[in-house]
Amino acid sequence: MADTILDVKDLRAGYGGKPVLQGVNLSVREGEIVAVIGRNGVGKSTLMKTLIGLIGTMSGEISFGGRSISQLEAYRRAKLGIGYVPQGRDVFPRMTVRENLQVGEAMCGRADAGAYDKVYELFPILKERASQSAGTMSGGQQQQLAIGRVLIGGPKMILLDEPSEGIQPSIVQEIGRIIVDFNRRTGITIVFVEQNLDLIRAIAQRCYVMDKGRIVAELNPHELDDRDTIRKYLAV
Repeated sequence: MADTILDVKDLRAGYGGKPVLQGVNLSVREGEIVAVIGRNGVGKSTLMKTLIGLIGTMSGEISFGGRSISQLEAYRRAKLGIGYVPQGRDVFPRMTVRENLQVGEAMCGRADAGAYDKVYELFPILKERASQSAGTMSGGQQQQLAIGRVLIGGPKMILLDEPSEGIQPSIVQEIGRIIVDFNRRTGITIVFVEQNLDLIRAIAQRCYVMDKGRIVAELNPHELDDRDTIRKYLAV
């Protein structure tokens, strides 16, 4: 069995001294694709931001690769190998596709040409549009760019916050295929927050269910095959 890469114990975090996360416990093994699901407002995005370090930990423990990162700044977590694709993608609209990708080098120092070749192999549209302003691309293309930018930094784990948001349904399936493909090719661990039932079923190997700032259930691959089970948990 693969080693645990992410281990979260009794995590509490929130805003203005008020905890949103009420004692989250979860673990993820190297190379897994794990979903965190639940209805709006239960703390999923807060969890992602706390894992990357944009929100401070009130109590509890976050371990990555066997070391505590609970008190590390976000940029230090990034340099350890945690990539983060925020909700809404946050590409730089006036910069070109190539310039956006170059921002990803901040994680690792200077990336070699091979890193760009790998990203272009996964996302051919980014090579075709390398000199195009990112803001003129579709939502699906911008999502590919946001993921590609993180991959340039050579992460060990990627946190994806609602990768299907704002993307037309016909493209969501393509985004799912790409995520599964680069996980298979690279072995990079993926933890993603999502509410799109089809995307969850297409790419998740396991699934944690959140409600009221806690993990309330864990779904195995067999349960993920049952649409009604997942739909029930998305409406907890």
